[in-house]
Amino acid sequence: MTKEQPPFPWSNTSRGTPVKLIFTHGPSLETRLALCLLLSSLLMVADQYQRTSGLRTVLAVAAYPAQWLASAPVRLGDRMTDLFTSHSALLAENRRLRQQVAELKRRTLKYEALRKENDRLRAFLDKSFKLGEQMLVAELIAVDLVPYQHRVLINKGSHLGVRIGQPVLSVDGVVGQVVRVTPMNAEVLLITDPSHAIPVQINRNGLRAIAVGSGDINRLELPNLPNNVDVHPGDLLVTSGLGGVFPQGYPVGVITEVRPQPDKHFAHITAKPSAALDRIREVLITWTHNSSQPFLPAKPDPRKTDLP
Repeated sequence: MTKEQPPFPWSNTSRGTPVKLIFTHGPSLETRLALCLLLSSLLMVADQYQRTSGLRTVLAVAAYPAQWLASAPVRLGDRMTDLFTSHSALLAENRRLRQQVAELKRRTLKYEALRKENDRLRAFLDKSFKLGEQMLVAELIAVDLVPYQHRVLINKGSHLGVRIGQPVLSVDGVVGQVVRVTPMNAEVLLITDPSHAIPVQINRNGLRAIAVGSGDINRLELPNLPNNVDVHPGDLLVTSGLGGVFPQGYPVGVITEVRPQPDKHFAHITAKPSAALDRIREVLITWTHNSSQPFLPAKPDPRKTDLP
């Protein structure tokens, strides 16, 4: 008959006496509570007489690494919050500064445009005093883009006395002539239009000629001048005053090419207009001594009840 195995490996019942267990029960709960109360009382008494300051210092130093590690997540969270807040603030500040820069650039461009316009108007005023003619400043409102038809529309018309045939100038030179008029605007034929011709003379020697449009906005032609004519590149062309349309002595262009043609009777002569016809914005409408003066609006006549 086999022996019965003991219920636990650490118990021995073969001799009838149990083996003492390795883990036994500790003090009772009441005993532990009493010990804690006693220890607390002793610590309170010792603290009252400053007996535990050294121990506190040692314990604080020993516990510092654990405290630092325990507070690390909180510090990291605060740091990340500060970083995100600073980043958002910097982005907002950057956007605000960009808007300020854009606004300052816009104002600078506006002021620069106003300054240039003021300079142009001063030049117009100065030129009108030098010419001694009655003048009216007009602005371009449209440009004819049809090839070989160089015409522009200005914002002054017959209600201000503008008439067909009147000369139109700029601060740099002759622009053209008025060819069509409405009450509120007028159409100007530029001197480079193939259908336009203007009497001119060489400022250096007084030689008279006719400058006609070539269809190129930057070129005039002087036909019917002999091959041995006394004209050189760089000579200034001015209005001769013949015909009574354009005021005398106003710049028309500068000679750019003089090329004799042996197989023909006349030389090939070209000039560049003095006025920047492709960039002008304001023009001067002039009244010569033999034309009617412009009508400048005055106080309305109460006797008139309707428009003419």
